[in-house]
Amino acid sequence: MRISLDTSKWFDRPWAAFIFFTRLPLWRLHEPPRESYRAVVEYWPLTGWLTGAAMAAVIYFGSLVLPYSIAVLLAIAARLLITGALHEDGLADFFDGFGGGGADRQRILDIMKDSRIGTYGVIGLGLYLLLLFSLLASMPAKLAALTVMAADPFSKMVSAQIILMLPYARREDEAKARVVYRKISLKAGVGLFIQGMLPFVMLIYVTGGAMRWDLLLFAPCLVMYFMYLLIWHRLKGYTGDCCGAMFLLTELSFYLCATYQTFNNKALWTWF
Repeated sequence: MRISLDTSKWFDRPWAAFIFFTRLPLWRLHEPPRESYRAVVEYWPLTGWLTGAAMAAVIYFGSLVLPYSIAVLLAIAARLLITGALHEDGLADFFDGFGGGGADRQRILDIMKDSRIGTYGVIGLGLYLLLLFSLLASMPAKLAALTVMAADPFSKMVSAQIILMLPYARREDEAKARVVYRKISLKAGVGLFIQGMLPFVMLIYVTGGAMRWDLLLFAPCLVMYFMYLLIWHRLKGYTGDCCGAMFLLTELSFYLCATYQTFNNKALWTWF
């Protein structure tokens, strides 16, 4: 008779994902087995429900008592505090590595692992934050709040596909977090899809179909595909920084499409 050596509980993996992708002190309540952290990407969009809802709440309720631009800035700051700027750090490292590493794979990996930020990282991160603020501030408060709630988990779902398409670029002992994500199974993939798509469907439903779902689907997937080609050509594998950068850039393309539709569809203004 075979005896299972897996002693993890059903909530260990999602709990590990919230510990890994946020800076909430959840580890004080329960510390999942180390093996659970290999599956955190499978619950990445679920953490987006938290960060997306937090940003949406700050945008909507903050705009009732503060100038709208201040509410948007506070919403961005709220997510940075919740995640500890984890993804933004990955974006800066990604720009530094791919901008200053040339064609040398090992040099790119070394630069991305370096804790210091370089010129490309500063410029890239600055432009990203300016675009993020401008896009969110260009939409009505209610629509921006709904869009954030949909864009965050959806973009994480799309970006998670990179671990199916590429191998990890480093050995496990060389990884920043000492974790190499496992390949996503069919069952986990279905769960990942549901986590990412439910808020997306809610956005389309609440806007009464005024928001074109095909553009919101197509743009992030296109960005993800071209980033995959770039990463494959330069590294032949992904890193955690690549995942963070891919999420932020696919999410930005989601906001870009939403803003474009807002300015070309009067129904979205009258609806909200």
